[in-house]
Amino acid sequence: MKKPATQLPSRQQILDWIAQNPGDPAKRDIARAFGIKGPLKIELKRMLKAMETEGALEKKARRYGAPGELPAVAVLQVTGPDRQGDLFATALEWEGEGEAPRILVMTAKEDPALGAGDRILVRLTKVEGEGHSHTARLIRRIGQGARRILGLFRKSTEGGRILPIDKGETKEWLVGRDATQNARDGELVEAELVGKRESMGLPRARIIARLGDPGAPRAVSLIAIHQHGIPDDFPDDVVMEAERQEPAPLGDREDLRHLPLVTIDPADARDRDDAVLAHADTDKTNPGGHVIWVAIADVAHYVRPGSLLDREARKRGNSTYFPDRVVPMLPDRLSGDLCSLHQGVDRACLAVCMRIDAQGNKISHRFTRGLMRSQASLAYEAVQAAVDGRPDAQTEPLLEPVLRPLYAAYDALKRARAVRQPLELDLPERRIILSDEGKVVSVAFKERYDAHKLIEEFMVLANVAAAEELERVKRPLLYRVHEEPSLDKIDALREVAEASGFVLAKGQVLKTQHLNNLLRQAEGSDFDELLNLTTLRSMTQAYYDPRNLGHFGLALRSYAHFTSPIRRYSDLIVHRALILGHGWGDDGLSRDDIEVLAETAKQISDTERRSMAAERDTTDRYLASWLSDRVGAEFTGRISGVQRFGLFVRLDESGADGLIPIREIGREFFHYDPDSQTLMGADTGLTLGVGLRVTVRLTEAVPVTGGLLLELLSVEDKGLPSGRAARTRKSFSRGKGRSHRPSDRPGAKSRKITRKPR
Repeated sequence: MKKPATQLPSRQQILDWIAQNPGDPAKRDIARAFGIKGPLKIELKRMLKAMETEGALEKKARRYGAPGELPAVAVLQVTGPDRQGDLFATALEWEGEGEAPRILVMTAKEDPALGAGDRILVRLTKVEGEGHSHTARLIRRIGQGARRILGLFRKSTEGGRILPIDKGETKEWLVGRDATQNARDGELVEAELVGKRESMGLPRARIIARLGDPGAPRAVSLIAIHQHGIPDDFPDDVVMEAERQEPAPLGDREDLRHLPLVTIDPADARDRDDAVLAHADTDKTNPGGHVIWVAIADVAHYVRPGSLLDREARKRGNSTYFPDRVVPMLPDRLSGDLCSLHQGVDRACLAVCMRIDAQGNKISHRFTRGLMRSQASLAYEAVQAAVDGRPDAQTEPLLEPVLRPLYAAYDALKRARAVRQPLELDLPERRIILSDEGKVVSVAFKERYDAHKLIEEFMVLANVAAAEELERVKRPLLYRVHEEPSLDKIDALREVAEASGFVLAKGQVLKTQHLNNLLRQAEGSDFDELLNLTTLRSMTQAYYDPRNLGHFGLALRSYAHFTSPIRRYSDLIVHRALILGHGWGDDGLSRDDIEVLAETAKQISDTERRSMAAERDTTDRYLASWLSDRVGAEFTGRISGVQRFGLFVRLDESGADGLIPIREIGREFFHYDPDSQTLMGADTGLTLGVGLRVTVRLTEAVPVTGGLLLELLSVEDKGLPSGRAARTRKSFSRGKGRSHRPSDRPGAKSRKITRKPR
């Protein structure tokens, strides 16, 4: 044990010791090093304070270090990646002279994805002769950047307030007079929280961007783009790199221009990344079989690993689609031109030729890198009309040689699908039609033709072939993974099914065919849409992963995304893997691609979810805008969700979802039972659960948030009981006379009571 010191060390001794022991030691570390105890610790404190005042030492929190030096462990704020994709950060507590040092963040495979504004705890290493002063190794992420909000600015003499447009946000933010950026009253703004949020009062913010009139045409999707942080402008150097690209020559490619490949897309499609062809198999060993070609735009030829285009595409992850615009993954020179399989022009492609038997089972496949020329750019509606006997000038000459063979191959694939039994959900997709000014003209459900299903089946087959081919040549890839639902979610689905009078058996390994049997039971009944929607909600979210964990929904063992590299980065990775596996060029999957494959999978899974949320929010806002002129009108619908705070109802006419707050449901207390997904009136026994048909009145529609508020008028065409005055218990049955009172269920748990204001 070190003997206690009898006198203080000199100032130079302290400075020498600190230099030899980096890491910003605390006062107790210095005292321990020199054996200082008792009254001498007070004298040491005075000495250190004097040295700090003179500038010989710098106090950082409760630690000491040489002035202008960063500690070995520090908190940084990520500033974002540079153009080369390297991630940089700055120290949050820099107090030296000049600008804060530039720090390169060295991430490992297991580290979380970091973005601009994230705060991180790191271990620093000083470097010399680089464009940065330190490298940082992540210890942990300790917080996100400054919280931001999108809202409407309301001006006042003190500055103003920001009214949030997010349905989940209720508190307003105060803006000081010096932080308004001269925003006008009623303008849409983006702001960030400033200072520490006080326990009392409203949070304070400063406006960082003015986004204009929220009621202007096309503003709805702009709100979602900003709210979800979707990059919607390409950097100039990325655009320039795209503009320099030239059409790919034939070179070593297989010449496929003699094949009558056609594209079939929505009538308003701008990018066409897949072309198809089918014909009868002439091989006598495969009677009744078919040959199917699927050719996909060769994006990998233009977007090479490590290029500016590649980094930007990876950052975006995918294209995002709104009713009024598309935020593409690639600049228009590629997505709308060189990589789009337009009619009558030569285009580079990766193609797969697949042979199937008469029952639709794939016998073999062959991949090639080729050059193709589309014979026609067709729309789903026109193709279906031609096959149904109403061809037009474009489709009539293609009907016998091209279209009918496509449908013959599709008939075989349908037979294989019936055996495989992928999940057969039937949920109509809404189509929001806008005027030229960006106003909602109508909301309808998209018609779904066999032409849609044909293309889907061809793409599924090609995706399976891609996954199997890469497994064969032993090259890494990104699988599209869809894991089976959790037991809790299946139990919840079973509750809804039984309450609706249907059966989902227990005690068996769950397969998609069991869910399909349930959906067939409900088909054509009043509970058809409900069971489809509830089944969808019980599913896990699909994602990308370098590991093959199967695809539950499609009932497939190996599945990858190969068919849409213009709009999905995952498909570009699969294309590069095929190029590497077959030695088709130097633009295949790179070593860097392989090293960060797991990180890429997480990144693009996250961007996909971001796009889905933005698209969903935009649809909600457009629906609220369309319904805002009909406040006070009555609608029919079904209860689609039950929560402690009220009921969610999906309206029949538009598919819009609205909330009935619990205060609008009669004049009594309601028990909430999460197991049975019901609210039950304490006085009347009125039991409300998922699937019940209701009539509601629209009381509020807020386009800027997408929120709809409803008032409950009747349930199953019966008026509501009147509360405490009605002592006769009344339960609306959802199927076959079954009682739905939570207390009637065996082993029912005790329920909290939600008290409604009177």
